[in-house]
Amino acid sequence: MANLAKLEFAALDLSGDNYLSWVQDAKIHLRANGLGQTIVDENDASPEENAKPMIFLHRHIHEALKSEYVVVDEPLVLWKTLGERYDHQRTVTLPRARYEWTHLRFQDFKSVSEYNSAMHRITSLMRLYGENISEEDMLEQTLGTFHASNVLLQQQYRHSGFKKYSELVSCLLLAEQNNELLLKNHQSRPTGSAPLPEINAASQEVNATSSRGSIHKRGRGGKRGH
Repeated sequence: MANLAKLEFAALDLSGDNYLSWVQDAKIHLRANGLGQTIVDENDASPEENAKPMIFLHRHIHEALKSEYVVVDEPLVLWKTLGERYDHQRTVTLPRARYEWTHLRFQDFKSVSEYNSAMHRITSLMRLYGENISEEDMLEQTLGTFHASNVLLQQQYRHSGFKKYSELVSCLLLAEQNNELLLKNHQSRPTGSAPLPEINAASQEVNATSSRGSIHKRGRGGKRGH
């Protein structure tokens, strides 16, 4: 019991909006405490063995749900009852996640971190409902939603041959840190209306050298024509 008391996560809301994440959390914690078999069909758990998971589940469901199912004294029965009650969330959550995935665009975010957070939230929901989202899908969703004016930058990343989405994100975060990749452009003009800064350091050096040369020529050339 002492170990169970330490395992805290968000209680199942009466609306069932967090049912999916609640199921995953509950399974993990029950298994970690050797109680996972009590929510499996045809288990032979004794009343004493059922008591611990019942206390645990009651601790992590809404007060109103406790009242509604107060007469239920077996974890498997409670588990199935909650599943029947809230499994319809699949028909609501999955289409919404698919819609968000379809409209997820890298150019619409102020920072790489914000985009990355949205990417993981959406793909986690889809995978939990059985959707197959691969690393290649995530890479293409990101690279394919750069603004059209940033074709050269997009090609640089494609030619890098990333195999994992996390590798691309690391590169984007570094570019953002060095050049304020997204935030600067988003604040100074509409998102995607101008090319993002090149991430190639050599390119930056060439631009800097060119600027110094222009200033030097104006200094030596005297006055401008009237």
